Amino acid sequence: MEDCPSLIQSNAHIYSDLPASVRSERGLPRESGLVLCSPECPSGARTAPHSWHIKTHPLEIPQKWEASPFLSGQDASVYSLIPVLGPSLTVLDLSSCVALTNRTLQAIRASLTHLSVLRLAWCKELRDWGLLGLGDPSDEPTQEPQEHLRAKLRRNLKSRSFFPQLHQELEHQALGPKDPSPQPQGSSLLMLRALRELDLTACSKLTDASLAKVLQFPELRQLSLRLLPALTDKGLVAVARGCPSLERLVLSHCSLLSNEGWSQAASSWPRLQHLNLASCGQLTEQTLDTVGQACKQLQMLDVAMCPRISMAAVRCFQAQLPQVTCVQSRFVGGADLTITL
Repeated sequence: MEDCPSLIQSNAHIYSDLPASVRSERGLPRESGLVLCSPECPSGARTAPHSWHIKTHPLEIPQKWEASPFLSGQDASVYSLIPVLGPSLTVLDLSSCVALTNRTLQAIRASLTHLSVLRLAWCKELRDWGLLGLGDPSDEPTQEPQEHLRAKLRRNLKSRSFFPQLHQELEHQALGPKDPSPQPQGSSLLMLRALRELDLTACSKLTDASLAKVLQFPELRQLSLRLLPALTDKGLVAVARGCPSLERLVLSHCSLLSNEGWSQAASSWPRLQHLNLASCGQLTEQTLDTVGQACKQLQMLDVAMCPRISMAAVRCFQAQLPQVTCVQSRFVGGADLTITL
């Protein structure tokens, strides 16, 4: 790292242990380990063009950034690189770093506040509390069962029955439900105010609980929420209101999204140009009509493998929006793949 100072001041992509065939396609070194790609790195010629290859094991972790006992292997390597990269880093690609943890994500938010591009595709261990900047729920002391707490409180108040109304209020306050929808804290993803592109593809443990509160970036241009099985209409509407400047949106394989969600969300995205709704099984031609009326700048639409959208609806959509130059409609209308193939 010492003979490549420009890496700290330029864009970087960190790739995990990808298969050799994928590494070859991307022009990356075939050896295992992490890869940082920098267009300004003079040492890049020794590996792949514009890249810096870092072995996973020899990395020295700075004392003030010692790897947590919860971090291991690949995640510890990424964690140790964060302070080295510096606050001037603008592009960080951690795609396929499947071992990336929420604590490393929190470190990224705290140190790399000037990021404009953050790709976390297939980081399957990321959870809602990590995006919200909250502590790990597993670190909290075990709570006593509600019924046990209720019985204990009643015993304590039994001898003071001459204040029944006050006792009822105290019991309600003590046993009232916790906030089911926690708010983002100071170290949440919202700290990355310069974001223009965010990829959360296949971060399958994320739900509306975090997405609805954290995805509030008025200047965000590209967003991928592909393969998020828990994303619902509520989350979609919240994302639409929080990210009104989107130009590219990928929501394929989000099976809980429906026409109702799109009827509320579409009007927030007048600048949308590329939209991917492939394999969203609940969507019908009603969503096509909604998108056609609200997204007048749309150029590309993917509704492949949407069983409730007919080919006739796709043709009608194209006729109404001639500026849409590409519509992917493979196997729409519930086509039998065994016959079509």
